[in-house]
Amino acid sequence: MSSGARPVMVMTEADDPTADMVIEELNERDVPVARFDSSDFPASLSVSADINGLRGWRGWLRTPTRLVDLRAVRSLYFRRPNDFDFSHLEPQAARFAASQARFGLGGLLADLPGCLYVNHPNAIADAEYKPVQLAAATAAGLRVPPTIITNDPAEARAFAQGVGRIVYKPLYLGQYDRDGKPVSIWVKEVDAAELDESIAGSMHLFQARCDKVADLRVTVIGDQVFCVKIVAKDPDLLDWRYDYDNLSYSAIEPPVELVDGMRAYLKRFDLVFGCFDFAVPKEGTPVFLECNPNGQWGWLEDETGLPMTAALADLLERGTR
Repeated sequence: MSSGARPVMVMTEADDPTADMVIEELNERDVPVARFDSSDFPASLSVSADINGLRGWRGWLRTPTRLVDLRAVRSLYFRRPNDFDFSHLEPQAARFAASQARFGLGGLLADLPGCLYVNHPNAIADAEYKPVQLAAATAAGLRVPPTIITNDPAEARAFAQGVGRIVYKPLYLGQYDRDGKPVSIWVKEVDAAELDESIAGSMHLFQARCDKVADLRVTVIGDQVFCVKIVAKDPDLLDWRYDYDNLSYSAIEPPVELVDGMRAYLKRFDLVFGCFDFAVPKEGTPVFLECNPNGQWGWLEDETGLPMTAALADLLERGTR
């Protein structure tokens, strides 16, 4: 990497088509890019930095093909890196090594001077809590469905009785395996009769079901807003991610009543990027469902032609908000 060139760093797993699109765009612009993953450390990724007086950390990060001056990084695209891989160690040693890597390497990458984060990993972590998301959306003036988060069966039943039809949503989509194979947990309508004592075993999120006619996926990239209307052939499809073949897409202007709210929401978490999901009811304002601070958007560009890759590359190349 030539001296004086300010690189963009992309931190993600090896198989990431969304990151591939952005890196290809940056390469076409002759913007230097260093790509790596947490799981590369320490086998093919090394880092060293020192601190002296008030100048902050200085040092380098080395991949098999790049040597990056940490003080020269213009932006970091924090996509979806894997966990650190210390599987060659016995379990206790592996846990210790992973914690040192997380707080050492992770700590250095969280404090790069003059770097634009898309998004900062700490901001992503804060914004992934569903209870905080819903409160922030309400504070930003977005319409939120009646919601309860509880492990009290009686409270869940009272909520269902008060609002009518309800759906269950997982509070976090971690890894879930069945018979050794990963499975997804979808949004599901719940009958009041199903609200039994098993609810007491953990926290559950229930919401009033929105009778929607479509969904909106709104991707905010810096100061640009891209809105896609998603319509399912099956009107009873609660979670459009369940059946992509059942969907049609159209690029539309983002509803003006949502734009200010989305910007306020992102400002609350200090984010420069976010993928918002809204349900479009038969009447009234679209209903906020969630915002993924590190969401997917690449397939929507393929379906609609919206220039989201270019917008993200613009942001990373500029290195400023």
